[in-house]
Amino acid sequence: MEENKARRVVDVLRDHGTDAALARVGVYQFGVSVKLPDGREATWDSDGTAALEAQVMRNGMLVGYVPAIEGSDSYTEEQVVDAILRTDYDKPVASQRSSAPAPSAPLPRKGGLFRRFMDGFRYH
Repeated sequence: MEENKARRVVDVLRDHGTDAALARVGVYQFGVSVKLPDGREATWDSDGTAALEAQVMRNGMLVGYVPAIEGSDSYTEEQVVDAILRTDYDKPVASQRSSAPAPSAPLPRKGGLFRRFMDGFRYH
């Protein structure tokens, strides 16, 4: 996922109350990290492929995954956000719910006041 796209997806997820962060997994390789309530963490689209998928980790161990979503290689940012919000992580092989759960209270955007300074004004 392109860095600025990942950053925008994270911002929208946080606006919906989802604890998301920009995942830096390699040199110029970015994704979206979603912290799950039970200590697991889902890292979305960090492997550089076109399709949207995720690995679910706990303490550095793979405990589940979200298989590649068919047709997701042409998703808009809104569709990516919707797919992440609709994912049901309760089973080792996650599935998509028919609708997203109701949004909870928005979370503050990471970085606060100095966000643009820390990232060197690379986005707008």
